[in-house]
Parts: sequence; C-alpha cells; structure tokens
Amino acid sequence: MRNSNWACVVVFGVGASWLAVNRGNKIQAVGTADAPIVFTSRENVLGTNVEDSSGQWGGIVLIGRAPISDCFVAGATPGTASCQAQTEGAVDPARYGGGAPDDSSGRMSYVQIRYSGFVLSANQELQSLTLEGVGSGTTLDHIMSYNSSDDAFELFGGRANMKYLVAIGAEDDSLDTDSGVKANFQYVIAIQRQGFGDSLIEADSDDPSFPQVPRQNTRLVNFTFVQRKSNAADNRATMLLRGGTDYAMANGVVVSPGNPCLRIDGSDTATPTIDPATEEAGAPLFRSVLMQCGSPRYIGSGGVSDQTVALLFGNGANENNDAFSSTLTGGYVNGSNEARTPGFDAKAWAAYFDTTSYVGAVRDASDLWYARWTCNSAAADFGSDNSGACTSLPVI
Repeated sequence: MRNSNWACVVVFGVGASWLAVNRGNKIQAVGTADAPIVFTSRENVLGTNVEDSSGQWGGIVLIGRAPISDCFVAGATPGTASCQAQTEGAVDPARYGGGAPDDSSGRMSYVQIRYSGFVLSANQELQSLTLEGVGSGTTLDHIMSYNSSDDAFELFGGRANMKYLVAIGAEDDSLDTDSGVKANFQYVIAIQRQGFGDSLIEADSDDPSFPQVPRQNTRLVNFTFVQRKSNAADNRATMLLRGGTDYAMANGVVVSPGNPCLRIDGSDTATPTIDPATEEAGAPLFRSVLMQCGSPRYIGSGGVSDQTVALLFGNGANENNDAFSSTLTGGYVNGSNEARTPGFDAKAWAAYFDTTSYVGAVRDASDLWYARWTCNSAAADFGSDNSGACTSLPVI
C-alpha cells in the first residue's frame, strides 16, 4: 500500500446515523485520486470489520429541487414545483422534488462510502448514496460504494448525471432508479460479493401517478456487471426493468452465469410506442451489450413473454450477444473476447457521454480510472497502489 495523504475520513456512529444535504444546501466532498474522502463506520476505524460487515450506519442523502413523479401533497401535479416527497425514514421534514431540473446539490468526487445501508424501519432503508430530486447541476463522479446492506446507488426522480462509479458488495441492488428520474451513467463497475445481492439494475416507475410525467428515462453506458448469487427469490434476474420505465444500455459486459440476465415486467415497459406527450420513449434499447447468463436468459412478466424480452434484446443485432464468454481480467478489465466488440457512440443519446469505441467499464490494462482512490476486498482487488483493504484505514 502506498503512503497516502488523505483529504478526509468522516466517521459515523452506529445505527441511524446519516448525512442529509437538504434542498438549498450543497455538499462539497471533493477528494483527489491520491487523497479520496472516506465516509465510513466507527467499526471500520476501530479495525473490527470483516469482509462481510455491512449496515453499520445510514448513508448519504442528497435532496434537491428537480422534478419527481411521486407527490407527497394530494392534488399536486407531478414534475412541478408543487410535487414533493418525504425522505424515507426521516422523522423531521426532509422533502425533495420541485420544478428546477438544473438544480445543484453540490459536488462529490473521489469518494468512498463504506459499510452503510442501515434499516430505519420496515421498507425504510438507507443506501450508500441516495439522490432525491437531484438536478443536473450536481457534479457526481469517482464514487465508490462498499458493502451497503441495501442498494449502492438509489435515485428518486431528478436529473442526475454520474460517471466513474464503483459498487462493490451491495446486498440489494447496485443501481436502483425510480420516481421519474432521468439519469445518465457512464463507466460503472458493479460486482457482488459471493452469496450476497439482488439485481445489478432495478428500474421502476411503479407509483400512483404513473403514467403521468415525468417518466423515468435512464441511459447506462460503458458498464461491467458481475453477479455471484442466484436471486430467484428476489428480482429473479440480473437486470430488472418494470413499471413503464424507459431504459437504454450500451457498451455493457454482464457476467451472471447463475442467473437470468434480463427481466422486463409490464406491457407499458415493453411497448414500442413513442409518445412525446407522455414522455414514452419506446421499448428498452440495447447496443453493444454482451451477456453471459444462466438458464433461462430472459424472463418476461406482467403480460410480457420470455420471447418478447429476447426479441427486445436482439441477440446478434446492434452488436448484442447473449451467449458471450467472459475473458475479464481481475473481474473488471476487458480481455480478448470483450475487445472484439466495437462500442456504440452514446453521444447520440446525450451530449454528457464521452464517445468510446469499446464495451465495458475498463477498456484494457492501461485504463486506470478506478486506480488509487478505491479500496480492495475479496470481491474486487483494484491493485496495490491505492488505499489498501476496505476493512482498514491507512495510518495518516
């Protein structure tokens, strides 16, 4: 382990201890590759954690004024300033949502969030990082979630843009999007621990206001997913799209040999109809997505057949392959098989995206965007030149 000068280590007490940045306020958690900021638990500082430790404190919640679809006030119009919702589990008012798509909640860059995800009450959990009505003016990049007892990243509405994300060991979903969010993600590594975790993607807009706008439309580009647990009793697939969500994926590598890769639930999710009035963007899109799946590879539900899901993925078209054999090195670096597939230029979807010519989150051994600012575990080793083991902190 190298000798680091850390920007900051922020320690939280046991249990319902969490950081909420309310509307009108901004976080400035800006580390560097050589000096990342670590949000972690008291146990981590004491050195008592083991590889499977999790759920030791709440997490970080950014609360903004961007549009959402789930209104807390009866009669409010979704997507407007009058449409607000209450943060899950919060006793005091912690409301999010509004009419400002470009709202800013500040900046988080070069950050680790370890051992979070405390359950406040039934169906009221905190994630590593929760974004609620967060606007496009917020800067979010180089963020690592480690061993969240719930999701790694969960978004409720808003207009979030995120790059360079690492989600290791989440015990529920790695990327959970809901409530009319319109989000762009690029360069995402998501790896489960052995025997833990539900889906790598759970996308939903299943709320009382559906199909009113805003309607979820999420774009995910350059991602590498590794699932190490069969989740037949949970979401039943590595990636779940439901509730009428619109979703587009490009340049992806999915390694899930013990699970179906893709489940699409609901005819509203699978519909090819494009309707600007309802923000319906049509059926899910897949471009240059490689999948190594269990059997069956696809699941349809809610009026959608397995065959329809397979047709929507389009094996053999648009450089998609559902019979892929992974040659990833270290679990996340492209090998020879990944290198054979050309990437899709996602700038056609959003100007936020970089143009890339490759699939996956990490192009090859020379692509080191994940290095130095991350930590290592049995689930994923990011090299010796970084902050060391996630179970310990370096001596400052």
